[in-house]
Amino acid sequence: MKNKRMNPPQIIMFLFMVVLLIAAVAVDISMVSIVNDALIKWAMNGIIVLSLIPMINVGAGRNFGMSIGLSAGLWGMIFALNYRLTSWTGFLVSIAVGCVVAVVFGYLYAKILNHLKLNEEIVGTFAGYSFIPIMNLFYTFVPVTNRQMLYPIGGQGLRPKVNLDTYFAKILDNLWQVKIGEIVIPVGLFLCFMGMGVLLWLFSKTRTGMIFSSIAENEKFVQLSGINVNRYRTIGIVMSTVIAAIGVVVYSQSYGILHLYDGPFMMSFPAISAIVIGGATQNKAAVKNVMIGTFLYQTTYLLSIPVANALLIPEMAELSRTIVTSGIILYAFIFERKDARYEKNQK
Repeated sequence: MKNKRMNPPQIIMFLFMVVLLIAAVAVDISMVSIVNDALIKWAMNGIIVLSLIPMINVGAGRNFGMSIGLSAGLWGMIFALNYRLTSWTGFLVSIAVGCVVAVVFGYLYAKILNHLKLNEEIVGTFAGYSFIPIMNLFYTFVPVTNRQMLYPIGGQGLRPKVNLDTYFAKILDNLWQVKIGEIVIPVGLFLCFMGMGVLLWLFSKTRTGMIFSSIAENEKFVQLSGINVNRYRTIGIVMSTVIAAIGVVVYSQSYGILHLYDGPFMMSFPAISAIVIGGATQNKAAVKNVMIGTFLYQTTYLLSIPVANALLIPEMAELSRTIVTSGIILYAFIFERKDARYEKNQK
């Protein structure tokens, strides 16, 4: 039996966060604003990270092609904003349309990944990267009638950023807020995040969820048992794409801006870093990995910005995030390769 080991990326991020907290106190940065922002960042990014769970658990690897699902959610918001749908109507229609588009995108994405098994992460990376220019062409020529979404000069092509203040900005953040002194807890946003986590946890206990885990552990054995592996892989990939579409709508309402074009370009890397920090492996991820990893990653990044501004230069915050994100993903690959060799030698 393999000995359980602590997750080194988790330790590194925790220690880094402690150092940043000490530095923040030393330069007299308000902890109240940090806590308030950390709670929102945790929940608004959490659903995007949750979208990785089905694909990992069904053995399709980490979803480096997450931008496909994110783009589906952007389609939903474009539809809602074009018809000037506001408040809960706009928010829910964005999710509904985004989910429908995500099912189509996810099914096509699954076809590609099922055809190129054992290379899902490489294929997903290229698929996600190549999908962004295709979407950029769509944003340029989409027949939108809402002038607030179009370039002011020429009147054709969507703006890179569309303000959501008059539509459904912060609709979850402001729902059922609880104030404890100066700390504001966004209960509505938390319920959305936690609710999605509970649904995924319950799904993992179903027959389909257990088959997902079995496929990731031993695909050949499951196939010999008479189970259509590609069918369940397709379900997992479509689920991840749909959850990513929901996640970007939740993220955008907290952010207050619909960010098009290259907006979703690099969002997969922080999400994958977060779930790896939380303790997820290549073939197994749980909701608790998302909760822990997202909090550590987002809080550390949030702290690094004011500390870098006060002690160094503003650009250092983004540089540190890029270094940490890339380093953790690289470490995950190395760490898993060592584990694979260890298990092979033990047999």
